[in-house]
Amino acid sequence: MTKMNWIPLTQVDQISDIIQSSKQKPVLVFKHSTTCSISNTSLNRLERNWKPEDMPVDAYYLDLLSYRAISNQIADQFQVEHQSPQVLIIQNGQSIYNASHFDIDYTELKKKISSLPDSKN
Repeated sequence: MTKMNWIPLTQVDQISDIIQSSKQKPVLVFKHSTTCSISNTSLNRLERNWKPEDMPVDAYYLDLLSYRAISNQIADQFQVEHQSPQVLIIQNGQSIYNASHFDIDYTELKKKISSLPDSKN
């Protein structure tokens, strides 16, 4: 099993970094509620299946209970209704995919990422 190399999302100004980085390669943002069993299950499924060679992305982890203001800013910035848990793929400064709850699926994320022109290895 490969451990995910999460980038902790703890500052609102990191959203600007995400936007800039997404112009070079896709960025994945996982919004996690640490007290929610569905969120814990979704995170576990994602981490258990993660293979860096499948996902050439920067992966950000947001503890939304600790950083709800950042979650709200993400919803506003990327025009995606807040959900928990939620995963977004950001490319060229825009959310091009999002899923929540049990719709967070590694195979779907892998397909979406591999179909992007900037994510080919």
